[in-house]
Amino acid sequence: MQSSVSPRYKGVFPVVPTIFTADGALDLVGQKRCVDFMIDAGANGMCILANFSEQFSLSDAERELLTATVLNHVAHRLPVIVTTTHFSTQVCIQRSRLAQDCGAAMVMVMPPYHGATIRATEEKVFEFFDRLSAAVDIPIMVQDAPVSGTALSASFLARMAREIAQVSYFKIETAGAASKLRELIRLGGSAVEGPWDGEEAITLLADLDAGANGAMTGGAYPDGIRLIVDAFTAGRREAAVAHYQRWLPLINYENRQGGILTSKALMLEGGIIVCDAPRHPFPLMQPEVRAGLLEAARRLNPLVLRWGQ
Repeated sequence: MQSSVSPRYKGVFPVVPTIFTADGALDLVGQKRCVDFMIDAGANGMCILANFSEQFSLSDAERELLTATVLNHVAHRLPVIVTTTHFSTQVCIQRSRLAQDCGAAMVMVMPPYHGATIRATEEKVFEFFDRLSAAVDIPIMVQDAPVSGTALSASFLARMAREIAQVSYFKIETAGAASKLRELIRLGGSAVEGPWDGEEAITLLADLDAGANGAMTGGAYPDGIRLIVDAFTAGRREAAVAHYQRWLPLINYENRQGGILTSKALMLEGGIIVCDAPRHPFPLMQPEVRAGLLEAARRLNPLVLRWGQ
């Protein structure tokens, strides 16, 4: 089942990794090269300051600097989603207004949470998104992911879509994502403008079958993900299946082995950036994991391995 409304944004919107120097400073030159590569690799749009961007390692001032730097550098070549999650409604509104003022196409927000135990009730989650919607003029994407520890039923998400003006996009990364997407579309109807796949595209084909019209993936190989999504969108499902089968080993390696550091490891190998390190205390990628990742990628020869050479 497809959403019955024509979406403003659809396709492949990979997450932009945050590039650091070896001593942990922001590498803005490398950041811009990363963005330019992702555009050249065929991304339909991109998302900054997500969990896969290591947003949890950034100060508020660095978030603001990265938001302005990336949006100014992209210069409307592609739509950019800015993640503005915070437990505080007030702080989330401030972050979202800044993103909007800088030219963001959309904000992505998780339900309010902190640590392993502090959560908001469903009533307060609704109020949170309702107040955020009243404060911005751009769409809000609700990120439904296990890291928040907050259960968001399809019926509750559909209610927010129907009753909160800007809440119209949903990135579903929970177990049984395809079933949840299908139910969300059924319950929300035209209010659900953008039912999206996530989690590095590990469930992409099933999610497309369920009606997803967007995918937020890792940032290293949008050229490969586009092959799958474009074929499916054009009605060539068997071609989409064939592309998915070909790229699935790399998708799986990112999702289950390389994780957050996958994109930067591949960008380093391809000469796009000069350092792929995270900030302490996040662990470095193990050499054996890096070797396995590069082996999987080289079989496919994605642009990421060639762009900076």
